[in-house]
Amino acid sequence: MGVELSVRSLFETSSVAGLARQIEGQLRAGKERTMPPLVTMPRKQDLPLSFAQQRLWFMDRLQPESTAYQGTEVLHFHGVLNARVLERSLEKLMHRHEILRTTFAVQAGEPMQVIHPAARYYLPVIDLSGLKQEQGALQARQVARQDARHPCNLDKGPLLRVHLLRLEMQEHRVLLTIHHIITDGWSNEVLMHELTQLYEAYVAGRSSPLAPLPLQYADYALWQREWLQGEVLETQLAYWRKQLAGITPLKLSVNRPHLSAESQQAGTSTFVVPTHLCEALKRLSSQEQVTGFMTFLAAFQILLHYYSGQDDIVVGTDVANRHQVELEGLVGFFVNQLVLRVNLSGNPT
Repeated sequence: MGVELSVRSLFETSSVAGLARQIEGQLRAGKERTMPPLVTMPRKQDLPLSFAQQRLWFMDRLQPESTAYQGTEVLHFHGVLNARVLERSLEKLMHRHEILRTTFAVQAGEPMQVIHPAARYYLPVIDLSGLKQEQGALQARQVARQDARHPCNLDKGPLLRVHLLRLEMQEHRVLLTIHHIITDGWSNEVLMHELTQLYEAYVAGRSSPLAPLPLQYADYALWQREWLQGEVLETQLAYWRKQLAGITPLKLSVNRPHLSAESQQAGTSTFVVPTHLCEALKRLSSQEQVTGFMTFLAAFQILLHYYSGQDDIVVGTDVANRHQVELEGLVGFFVNQLVLRVNLSGNPT
C-alpha cells in the first residue's frame, strides 16, 4: 500500500482497528510514500557499498590486520555426518547468496563490491581422528583460535571460511569464520537455518526446499544509494545533528585506567534475571504498554545516571534495520547502531 507507520503510532494506537484507521487516513489524504519500493536493480554500473559496508571498509583500511569485525563459530556434530552432502549444501548457499562470494576493490578511488561467479565449492577437511580424544579436542580448539586470529582480506577474500574437523567417525566440528561486512546476527540465523534445511533435504535424496530469493544484497545497496541522497539525505543528517548536539561523554568512576581507543580488548558481563523478577518486569511492561526492552533500557539508563551523576544519558543499541519484507531472508550487513538519548533531569517518571 505504500503507507509508512512510525514507531510512535504503534505505541499510541493499542489496537489493530486503530492502526487500520490510521492507514485508511493516510490513504485518503494521498500521502506519498517517502521510500521507493525495493526491487531488483539494474547491474550496468559499478556496485557501490551500502552505507553500513562503507563504514566497515573504512575501519578495515585504518586497521587492515584487525579481526575486530569478523566472527568465528564452531558447530558440533555428533553422529554420522556426510561430508559430501555438507559440501554440496555449502555450495548451494554460496550460489544462492551473492554476498558470500563478494570481495571489495577500489575502483577510481571508490570502494566497490565485486561479485565473483558461482563456482564449484570444495570443503577443506582436517582429519584429527588419528589423535587421542583429548588431543583431538585440544587440536580442534587450537585450529579454531588460529583461524579466528587470521584477518580476512576484503580485497582478495574469501570473507567466509569453512573447515570441517573430523575428530572421530561420528564426532565432527564445523568451523565458520565470516567478516561482518557480509553478514550480521540475523543473517547468521538465516544461514544456519538454510544450511540445516539443505543438508536434511540432500541427505534424504531430495532437491533444495528453498524458494528463490526476490533480490540480492547488491540490489539493496544500489537501492539505498539511490534513495539516500539529495534532500532525503540532508533531512536525515539534519535530524541526527539536532538529536546528538551537545552530547558529553559519560564520566564513570572506574578502578582501572581506560584503554586506548585503538585497543581491541573487550569483555562481556552476563547475569541471570530470576524468574519471579522476569514475571514482575513483564507485568510492569504490559501495564505501562511498553516492551520488555524499553523497561530494561530505562533501568540501565537510571543505573548510569546513578553512577555518573549526569542527567544526559546516551546509549547505543543494535537495530535489525530490515524494514521491508523482501529483506527478511537475505544475507548481508543490515544491522545498524541506533543512538538512544534520554534526559533524566527533574526526576521524570
